[in-house]
Amino acid sequence: YLSVGAPVYFVVKDGQNYTDAAGANQICGGMGCNNNSLIEQIARMSKMPNYSHIAYPASSWLDDYFDWLKPQSSCCRHDNTGEEDVFCNATVVSTSCIACRSAQESANQSRPTPDEFMKFLPWFLNDNPETKCAKGGHAAYVTSVQVIDEGKKSRVGATSFMAYHTLTKTSKDFIGCLRSANEIAEQISQNTTAEVFPYSVFYVFYEQYLTIVHDTIFNLGVSLAAIFVVVFFLLGFDFLSAVIVVVTILLILLDMFGAMYLWNIPLNAVSLVNLVMAVGISVEFCAHITRAFALSQRITRVARAEEALAEIGSSVSVLSGITLTKFVGIVILAFSKSQIFKVFYFRMYLCVVVLGAGHGLVFLPVLLSYI
Repeated sequence: YLSVGAPVYFVVKDGQNYTDAAGANQICGGMGCNNNSLIEQIARMSKMPNYSHIAYPASSWLDDYFDWLKPQSSCCRHDNTGEEDVFCNATVVSTSCIACRSAQESANQSRPTPDEFMKFLPWFLNDNPETKCAKGGHAAYVTSVQVIDEGKKSRVGATSFMAYHTLTKTSKDFIGCLRSANEIAEQISQNTTAEVFPYSVFYVFYEQYLTIVHDTIFNLGVSLAAIFVVVFFLLGFDFLSAVIVVVTILLILLDMFGAMYLWNIPLNAVSLVNLVMAVGISVEFCAHITRAFALSQRITRVARAEEALAEIGSSVSVLSGITLTKFVGIVILAFSKSQIFKVFYFRMYLCVVVLGAGHGLVFLPVLLSYI
């Protein structure tokens, strides 16, 4: 009972011809419709909810409209005795109200003609469901069908078909629903002439996770490459020093990912921006000491590392200037009442400062003393 997730709408873009039998058969799910129509494909996916994340088949305004037009249903009736054709609701009792389509017309041509389709469609979308006619489309489909008026004629524009996702509780569930819906929509677009895309209310929040890993690799890779080029030129074309700086920053990033896992910080757009900022801030912890080591006149590597650490590590460049000042500013964020400031800014920036200082003041001098 009510054990379903959010509704998902498979939206068919403007351009599909519903008045033509071939175009309608690619969408509908009733008798005479294609086996790989939109409704049929979604119905098949709903039988595999663990795989497709679709809990129920999609409701189809097109199939309900065809049923609504049948004379046996007594839903579509009109009074054409006056100057204008007037729609008669199923509850209206009048001898002048006759069926929109006769039984003979329905037998000879089961589908309405294009003119009949567009003439009766607004009546269907304005007809409220009643006990005598449950197929009225006003309650379920009035916002699902776009009727475009083009002067004397009208046509159907974009439409949507609503199904339900399976129950979603975690971010993994939401991402799975979004990825599955995109795959289903792409499959429908390939098997029909319709151009389909899915929509649900939570998609806007989880769209980023479909490409977050690729975006993370790309952005961090570009940042590291830019740092390598800048350090290489500014240190006098010192290739090895540039490599050491980039390797140290890469290790800081690796530890940042470990800290994010241990501290329950998810990888998303906000944390990705912080990681890119961490790359830039980490340069401060590494470049000064590496430069001091490269310019040192001492003979041994150990002596040059000691001089770089003593003169630059404890000066305004690293310990006093970068580590302590940033640490004081970050501690203020710990008292914030906002979760986003506590999780994505205090925790991540604290990790940047602690890990950057650890790598710059402890790891890097030892590494330089060996290389």
